[in-house]
Amino acid sequence: MAFADNLKNLPGISHLAAIELLEADGKVVARIDNKPGQAGSVAVYNHLGQTFGAITPEAARKGLEIYAEHGEDARLTPGKHPNIDRLLALISDGTTLRIKQVFAT
Repeated sequence: MAFADNLKNLPGISHLAAIELLEADGKVVARIDNKPGQAGSVAVYNHLGQTFGAITPEAARKGLEIYAEHGEDARLTPGKHPNIDRLLALISDGTTLRIKQVFAT
């Protein structure tokens, strides 16, 4: 299934302004804003956080499935898809990031 089709099956994110990704010590290492060009990633990361409790290597593998065709593009062109690159790094490193939902006001 294509990424656009996969997004239709994920929970809505209209209530979110962003997703923050945190290391174990609570340090924010990334923020994905809910805006055009990043909203799909907010939906993916939000879903993974809800499903797995954190962005674990297992969650990252599921995320790559959701990103579908964009996952292969990210592998071929590192840096083009930083939110997918992050998932690939989590799998490679065996690390986990917690998520924090930033609610829209």
